[in-house]
Amino acid sequence: MNLPIRPRRNRRTPAIRALVRENVLTPGDFILPLFLHEDAGDTPIASMPGVTRWSLEGLVKEAGEAHALGVPAVVLFPKIEEDLKTPLAEECHNDDGLVPRAIRALKAAHPTLCVITDVALDPYNSDGHDGVVRRDEHGQLHILNDETVEILCQQALCHARAGADIVSPSDMMDGRIAAMRAALDAEGFQNVSILSYSAKYASAFYGPFRGALDSAPKEGDKKTYQMDPGNAREAIREVLLDEAEGADMVMVKPAGPYLDIIAGVRECTTLPVAAYQVSGEYLMIESAAAAGWVDGKAIALESLMGIKRAGADMILTYYAKRAAQWLAS
Repeated sequence: MNLPIRPRRNRRTPAIRALVRENVLTPGDFILPLFLHEDAGDTPIASMPGVTRWSLEGLVKEAGEAHALGVPAVVLFPKIEEDLKTPLAEECHNDDGLVPRAIRALKAAHPTLCVITDVALDPYNSDGHDGVVRRDEHGQLHILNDETVEILCQQALCHARAGADIVSPSDMMDGRIAAMRAALDAEGFQNVSILSYSAKYASAFYGPFRGALDSAPKEGDKKTYQMDPGNAREAIREVLLDEAEGADMVMVKPAGPYLDIIAGVRECTTLPVAAYQVSGEYLMIESAAAAGWVDGKAIALESLMGIKRAGADMILTYYAKRAAQWLAS
């Protein structure tokens, strides 16, 4: 055949493929989500095989092992005791609460580790929602936006006082980035970054996560504040608003089913873009691998590469530690 152009020449050997590779995964791309609780022991999470709910001691150890493998950051998700949950989620800004103590322990043990905290009310709210719940005269459930934002600002300040490097609001309330930035700056925390869950969809892929935290809504759903999965342009609107309000980084959640959203967000902002490979994505891979239907390692790494290729600068993934080990082998 008379073919002057043969693309396969660029795929001929491992060395050539390495030279022309457009995207490369490294441990530095990953953020490891870590679950924690008050118990003295570490507990496997039934809804997420291979994932653990950590004691403070176990948390520090696990974070240290991941950091030694090159993972630069962790993000914390607490399981709060039922007797501490209230309609106004007061425990979320308790300076002696579980998350502030965890932040202090992590920063003391691993000073170079980046500690990110989730800012949202659902682990602390007796209603299980990301915001304050009220009923109108007809019994209709409403999530109050502005009242919620005031509490979120107190939560962010609590985390900043404990030493968090980045606060990450996942609530999807309107205006919370501007309010949080103003609150942090007013208290002298100008160097604490905000990683905003800018495009967080009302997704069925979150199911196993809510089991891990026991934080599912007691009534209703989250569709009045999390985004409709059918909408793409709305994600751009949310990202641009958060950028204008002072976000330092933006996030798309979930990741795998929303690669088009990640790509669109990457095109519209110069801010770093994060993507969260959520519990449902993780569980599907783990379940298929456990059944022997797929190569779990290969599928996990390929899924992470797809997220990076779509435009993510950083990936929140339960595979962070294992992926770092795989990449080193």
